Amino acid sequence: MSSEDFPWLEYDDFFRFPPPDTWDEELVGVGGNLSPGMLISAYAQGIFPWFNEGEEILWWSLDPRFVLYHDNLKVSKSMRKILKKGTFLLTVDRDFEAVMRGCSVVPREGQDGTWISEDMIAAYTGLHKLGFAHSVEVWEEDELAGGLYGLSLGSAFFGESMFARKSNASKAALIGLSSYLREKGFAFIDCQQHTPHLGSLGACDVSRDRFLRELKTSLQVPTQRGSWSVLFPDFPESELWNSLVPSPAEVKH
Repeated sequence: MSSEDFPWLEYDDFFRFPPPDTWDEELVGVGGNLSPGMLISAYAQGIFPWFNEGEEILWWSLDPRFVLYHDNLKVSKSMRKILKKGTFLLTVDRDFEAVMRGCSVVPREGQDGTWISEDMIAAYTGLHKLGFAHSVEVWEEDELAGGLYGLSLGSAFFGESMFARKSNASKAALIGLSSYLREKGFAFIDCQQHTPHLGSLGACDVSRDRFLRELKTSLQVPTQRGSWSVLFPDFPESELWNSLVPSPAEVKH
């Protein structure tokens, strides 16, 4: 397929990539476009786009896959102390584009961040407006200190990128999201590729075959589509999160 002749797909159109038993490598497709239907089709098949600006779109399915199962979430003693200070405030879907732009300019470990081009921002902002893509914002004194964004289908959350302008802000975003999604019955957060940062929070390598099997199961669950600030007004409150952060009364004093 090529970007010139592949049709633009709406979110309810589906494109089927070559089946996994034909994949010899982690790169499973080249070309196409970033239309809503193309992106959603890709994620539903365990595939995501990753390419440099000016290149053809590259579609990947990594083996192994780096996955955070919510029961495996690790919160270090030092991070518990940081969260207990109550300086971070978490929101969801309050400023999706600002989070994407933060990810595009603040390097993620092992990457230079330049792959989040204007075309990527436009595509995922479009998915956000359609209710499929979501952001977690971390605020410190009314300033955006960090956050993450990704895509949600079924009971799976596909993490795309995270950033921190303040130390530990991206960790706070992932801890808040994972602990909340666990209570909502989500299966996992797809972290795509191994990084020490995510590994320290409990993410682990799994085979692509296992990931695809678990993804198929997770897609049997209805997608929580829409603004999560509306669908999940109590975010990030969960049993774990509430044990990590001070109550409003404690913050006041």
